[in-house]
Amino acid sequence: MDYITKPCIMTAENQRKMIFSLKKAYPWLGVHLIGRSLCQRGIYSLRIGRSENPILIAAGFHGQEWMTSLLALRFAEILLCSKANGTTVFGIDTSCIRREVIIIPCVNPDGVQIAINGIDGAWKYAQDVEKIMHSSTEKWNANAHGVDINHNFDAGWCKLRNMEIESGIVAPSPRRYGGYMPESEPETASLVSLTKLRKPRMAIALHSQGEEIYWEYGENRPPESERIARILSAASGYTLVENSGLASYGGYKDWFIEYFNKPAFTVEIGKGENPLPLTDFEKILDDTIPMLTLATVI
Repeated sequence: MDYITKPCIMTAENQRKMIFSLKKAYPWLGVHLIGRSLCQRGIYSLRIGRSENPILIAAGFHGQEWMTSLLALRFAEILLCSKANGTTVFGIDTSCIRREVIIIPCVNPDGVQIAINGIDGAWKYAQDVEKIMHSSTEKWNANAHGVDINHNFDAGWCKLRNMEIESGIVAPSPRRYGGYMPESEPETASLVSLTKLRKPRMAIALHSQGEEIYWEYGENRPPESERIARILSAASGYTLVENSGLASYGGYKDWFIEYFNKPAFTVEIGKGENPLPLTDFEKILDDTIPMLTLATVI
């Protein structure tokens, strides 16, 4: 098959082209603007199937992790093609997917653009981003405010903020600064608003790297979480791990578990140094597509 979602660096323009090319090829794909970033780039959701008890899969939280956006878009295309042609995905009959699949390809489009193009990707925030970059040697993961979106959700945020300060993270930074309050950033607020509106039965946040799956939030383990986590692990070969340190609070998975008491997972795709090379993409597909497809029918 000649895919629309060809492996390439996931600039905001490439993502937008892929999204609307998928819409053109599969008119029954729902494409919705759920919000805008600080730089007014669109944050889109893709919706596949009937509007009922959905699963939500989100990607592109961190600038250096743009391959997660490519994976999310390719997964959407694989599902659409399978449903259109009546074919299976890794032996899984997608006609069994009776409930909606919601995919957010990129939660943090500004962060991705800055990670790829430097300060030019920050538009009117370029001077601020340049100052932040000059004060740190870290690679850029944050949004255009220097806020790490996956530290900005309202789940143990105050505890996380104290941990950040103890680690020397006291101001906007390329990574790991959680902002001045939870949900301070439009990117975070957009995803929270959509999630509260649609009330998914389960959520998966795609990150890189490590070939790992996080499935708990502190002592909070919603019913069925461990069983589903073990299924996802078996399907992908990824290791189940527990949160620790600065990764313990403030993330989307953490907020979802605390707010809904339903299963949510952070999946760290691939292995190596971010940004992962495009040459790793086919292996990542082979590892994760069976897992993601199974997740839609659980």
